[in-house]
Amino acid sequence: MKRAFGYLIAGIGLIGMGFSSQFGQKILPVLDKVPKNFILIPSLILVGLGIVILIVTNKSSGKVKQVEKEVPIYRGKKIIGYRVED
Repeated sequence: MKRAFGYLIAGIGLIGMGFSSQFGQKILPVLDKVPKNFILIPSLILVGLGIVILIVTNKSSGKVKQVEKEVPIYRGKKIIGYRVED
């Protein structure tokens, strides 16, 4: 869910960056009266915030939680498998 929020924030920022271009201003003529920096700077901040959210949520979701304790099974010095210890 947090990753979806990061993608949403970054997507809104990218759309805002698109509206600050000449093509975006042709689509919405109302934006001609607004300076480009008033749209571009908050859009860049939103994209950066979305990327930071994605990086932070990716680090926490990559960890594997071990439910039961596994102990190795040895044959000589080689580990040949693992068994669950009660």
